[in-house]
Amino acid sequence: MVNPELKSFTESDEEALKNSLKRCSPETFEAAALYRKTGDSSKVPEVVLGIVERFLEPEARPRLHQSNADKLRLIEDLGIDSLTMVEIVILTEETLCLTIDNEELKDLRTLEDVKVFVDCKIKGLPLPTKPTHVDVEEIYSLMPHGHPFLFLQSATLRNNEASATYEISGTEFFLEGHFRENPVFPASVMLEALGQLAVLYLLKTERPEFEGNAVDKNKIYFTSCDGVRAHRICKPKDVLTLNVKPKRIKHPIATFEGQVSVSGEKAAFAEEITLTFDFKKRDTKTATQTTAKQGAEQLLVDQD
Repeated sequence: MVNPELKSFTESDEEALKNSLKRCSPETFEAAALYRKTGDSSKVPEVVLGIVERFLEPEARPRLHQSNADKLRLIEDLGIDSLTMVEIVILTEETLCLTIDNEELKDLRTLEDVKVFVDCKIKGLPLPTKPTHVDVEEIYSLMPHGHPFLFLQSATLRNNEASATYEISGTEFFLEGHFRENPVFPASVMLEALGQLAVLYLLKTERPEFEGNAVDKNKIYFTSCDGVRAHRICKPKDVLTLNVKPKRIKHPIATFEGQVSVSGEKAAFAEEITLTFDFKKRDTKTATQTTAKQGAEQLLVDQD
């Protein structure tokens, strides 16, 4: 689908575009010019990436070219503040002939969010369902885990994935012996953190497979973990970015893929993290009343 805002791309338009993108890479200009000439939306991610890179500090730019760069957080990993975000939006609007409402930007957290958002705007598609942001207080109230063994400090939930962060403080009790005089965050605890994020996903996300049932936080247990690889040593003050995606969910088994990264650099990966879970017992009286109400409503419909 071609962006209806696109018009004929004249030589003067090309010169104006070149001037707007003069501090971007030549590749960004070429991709933008091709999009403006042909409406080829496959060039848009390259344009967005080039515009974002133009506003980053030099030390942050190499992160955009890492294999899992889409998971980079705009504020924490790339240092993009609100003013810089406005500058990025203005140049993106000008380059791609878009109109973006500032209110639409408030739920964008990662580079992937930005790419998906712009792609939807370009193609005239509905914007993705707004993610659910969960702060540390709500996490603590929802989870069966608690201090000192809870490794989620903030989380964002969507229908098909969940992400969270945890900053290694250096005061974790197990770092006293892992290792002596050389504190290294255990890979096994990183997997535990991924498992906890999967638990939060089950507790907070409404899945069609649940058929309206609520998952019982006291009936979720770890079953297995396969295809685990550790890629990076993590030390105090590192901020772990956790990400899990459901692969299969069918009561009573839920299987997730999980990854941990630090500033866009992969730290650990698990092909499969499997949990068992069960639902809360439903109030029989409430369920009966609901069924009776639904039956009465259906009877009225039939009579009409």
